[in-house]
Amino acid sequence: MTLIETEGQPGTRPERRPSGRSVLMCRPEHFTVVYRINPWMNPAEPTDTALALRQWQALHDTYVGLGYDIHLIDPIAGLPDMVYAANGGFVVDGIAYGAKFTHPERQPEGPAYMEWFRKAGLDVREPEEVNEGEGDFLLVGDTILAGTGFRSDSTSHEELVRIYGREVVTLRLVNPSFYHLDTAIAVLDPTPGQEHIAYLPSAFDEASVALLQQRYPDAIIVSEADAAVLGLNSFSDGYNVVIASRAADFERQLREHGYHPIGVDLSELLLGGGGVKCCTLELRR
Repeated sequence: MTLIETEGQPGTRPERRPSGRSVLMCRPEHFTVVYRINPWMNPAEPTDTALALRQWQALHDTYVGLGYDIHLIDPIAGLPDMVYAANGGFVVDGIAYGAKFTHPERQPEGPAYMEWFRKAGLDVREPEEVNEGEGDFLLVGDTILAGTGFRSDSTSHEELVRIYGREVVTLRLVNPSFYHLDTAIAVLDPTPGQEHIAYLPSAFDEASVALLQQRYPDAIIVSEADAAVLGLNSFSDGYNVVIASRAADFERQLREHGYHPIGVDLSELLLGGGGVKCCTLELRR
């Protein structure tokens, strides 16, 4: 893998500017919790599909209001976690790297998302290695941050290098509550030259924290309380940052750094272990 370790310079804080986003989402028509594959899930706790739909619709409508280009994939009965579209693949440069899920309960989602990518005219690459898409792969500038430890195998990071020819930086997750990279890191500004992120240090091993500190010295360090409501599982266009409405201190931090935070309540979908970013797969054509 290519790994270039450079020391960032704080410099002058850039003016935050929104840029257009194209995203794929899936309505939670079949959402419920009937199995347990992460610490957030408890099949004994009742879920309200109608409430999940209303909360998801509020997120969808927020994106509409921001002018995003929104695409929808049809939900499939028997796949209650399909609403977490970010796990369905990773799309950069018009190339869609498909997902190959760890748990049998979610494995049928991979082919379903790849079929949607094909119909959308994307260059689809079927995965050889276990990976859970944009849940564990985040584009920051020209670099792909890639998570491992719970879901995506580190060998999928080598596959990323072969497919995209970009620098890939491996980060190891160690807290089961933050089992995907997008629960522990928020990409706030992916613009090359002014990359900016927020993260939770305790979600990573020491080597990964050292890498993040070196590469992103101006990163926002989020509190344990805000991370515990999946506040980092957010989606940004470089200015507007859609976050969990309960992540109050993160909202303050974002405002201090020149962003415009927008809170939404996805508490019902949190019962499945997902938040704003989990419901959002970016389509970078």
